[in-house]
Amino acid sequence: MDIQLYNTATRRKDTFVPIDPANVRMYLCGPTVYDRAHLGNARPVLVFDVLSRLLRHVYGESAVTYVRNFTDVDDKINATALARKEAGAKGTLEELVAERSDETIGWYHADMDALGALRPDHEPRATAFISQMVDMIADLITKGFAYENDGHVLFRVRAYEAYGALSGRSVDDMIAGARVEVAPYKEDPMDFVLWKPSDDALPGWDSPWGRGRPGWHIECSAMAYELLGDRFDIHGGGNDLQFPHHENEIAQSKCAGHGFANVWMHNEMLQVEGKKMSKSLGNFFTVRDLLDQGVPGEVIRFVMLSTHYRKPMDWTGKKAKDAARVLRKWRAVTDEVDVNQPPSDEFLRTLLDDVNTAGAIAVLHDLFNQGCFGELKASAAMIGLLNNGMGEWINRPGVVLDALTERLSQARAKAMETKDFTEVDRLKAAYLDAGVEVRMSKDGIVLGADLDADLSKLDSFL
Repeated sequence: MDIQLYNTATRRKDTFVPIDPANVRMYLCGPTVYDRAHLGNARPVLVFDVLSRLLRHVYGESAVTYVRNFTDVDDKINATALARKEAGAKGTLEELVAERSDETIGWYHADMDALGALRPDHEPRATAFISQMVDMIADLITKGFAYENDGHVLFRVRAYEAYGALSGRSVDDMIAGARVEVAPYKEDPMDFVLWKPSDDALPGWDSPWGRGRPGWHIECSAMAYELLGDRFDIHGGGNDLQFPHHENEIAQSKCAGHGFANVWMHNEMLQVEGKKMSKSLGNFFTVRDLLDQGVPGEVIRFVMLSTHYRKPMDWTGKKAKDAARVLRKWRAVTDEVDVNQPPSDEFLRTLLDDVNTAGAIAVLHDLFNQGCFGELKASAAMIGLLNNGMGEWINRPGVVLDALTERLSQARAKAMETKDFTEVDRLKAAYLDAGVEVRMSKDGIVLGADLDADLSKLDSFL
């Protein structure tokens, strides 16, 4: 079972050949934990969750080491901690920063768990690897690839001749097309920060260059080296990280003498209703926003995986409704099915072709139409769908609708005797207002609820 993966570094799709088939190693750039994860943050999590599942299927459950980090050194985290301290919160600034990080990581886990994403093997925090970062920075200075100036340590971009190979741009092109910080402590505008000073009002760590904190890029290089070794198989992230983050990771790691990653994978960005997600457009929302609105995690996962990871993904309300209808049909025929068979060959072949989840879901539709419900469930489980633990969302609406149907049926029966349909009309109006479809005939009453339905409005009738 050969896996084909598109490598951003080579700009082609190749057969994946692991360095060690008994220890396939993958690193994904994780979140900066200053707030809730927005919907776009979930896309790489789900893409590489599926890839991790696929690698384990091919090479063995214990043959994969998957690392996804938490960046818990950040100005926004510091700002929140400072605000809490000024408001009278107890503890040192470092303790308040840790408290905020713990809180946000807890949110992140809850939200990604709700989407059915399995936890990686390692979830390192940047603050736990400061000494490794300091060692790597010192080594880069010794080798002439970095320099210290005014408490800052910077990487000499032009000292690494291959800089720009990942993104396919020269250093001069990058300067012309990017917002580059010009600072007096820089030898060159493109040089990037490895270490920066911290005053007494900011968290900091001791170093040969004074009290300070690491730059963003050095964090991933140090953590990947410490947990995955000199060279590892796959490095992933959103394509917004390709430059400068991944370009800088490669430069500093290579100059430190590390082999770093063989395969680079990048997912495309997310849109909402055909537009870039942004607060100014009013279409910015978090994963928790959707979950709290009643959109099930399994539905979010289905919609996300219905587009190939290298294509822009457009989230729409219609896609969510359609996904819910499909999943309800699939669960109705598979809930009693025991998964005691492998995924379908066609499904697996499709998924092996550069993690083609969109094509794999098309195969799932075919399996449903063909009545191959055992293969449907086994195949869907490969990409985290139709699992028993993800199906609770199916049951509650059904139970609620049964109770509401009984309430309306009783009111209708009484009205047939008294000829007073006031209560029936009241209930029907309330149901419709909550988004529940009401169909009444001589044969009985049938209620239907889409994702738009707000069943909480009807709690008083239960």
